[in-house]
Amino acid sequence: MAYDRVLPLTPRLRDYLLEVSLREPPLLAELRAETRRIPGSGMQISPDQGQFMGLLARLAGARRCLEIGTFTGYSALSVMLALGEDARMICCDLNPTTTAIARRYWQRAGMGERIDLRLGPAGDTLTSLIADGASGSFDFAFIDADKEGYADYYEQCLQLVRAGGLILIDNVLWGGEVADRRRHDPEVDVIRALNAKLHADQRVDLSMLAIGDGLTIARKR
Repeated sequence: MAYDRVLPLTPRLRDYLLEVSLREPPLLAELRAETRRIPGSGMQISPDQGQFMGLLARLAGARRCLEIGTFTGYSALSVMLALGEDARMICCDLNPTTTAIARRYWQRAGMGERIDLRLGPAGDTLTSLIADGASGSFDFAFIDADKEGYADYYEQCLQLVRAGGLILIDNVLWGGEVADRRRHDPEVDVIRALNAKLHADQRVDLSMLAIGDGLTIARKR
């Protein structure tokens, strides 16, 4: 299959891109720097991805948001800072240590009452939301948690997000390993299967971007 020319993102070009595009608030930069000092810092999304997600949420007019996998709170704060004061977010995570960092920065940003952190298995939290009648009430969802749960989280978010709402899924390129058919690690296989499923899913409009570790944008029809 022939492809149009793809511009290589060299370090020099990436530096230029960030120089003329990134508008990272100082608080987010501080959070990103602190995150680099803790174990698992590679799970942190890039600042340009955070800015892009915030722009998408704002373009969608998001007021009710979901996040599955919060880590130190950078992605949640990136999105919420882009939205109006009436916006609210529910964050799902298991780790009280990393989310304590998130809470601290959310409080400093004045988001302490607007971001609802729910510690526990994300699938249980999403199931409870559905049981409580929240289906179709969310405008925006971001999935960035355990890869084995991605397919279930996607289906639950598809139920919870309204028609016209957005579901973003992180790590869909998994360091490029999804394109290597010789690789069959558990994470690679589940992400590859989900990518194929979404490609065929007529319930959504779809685009996959090579930003960060790969980001899928699905708009519920």
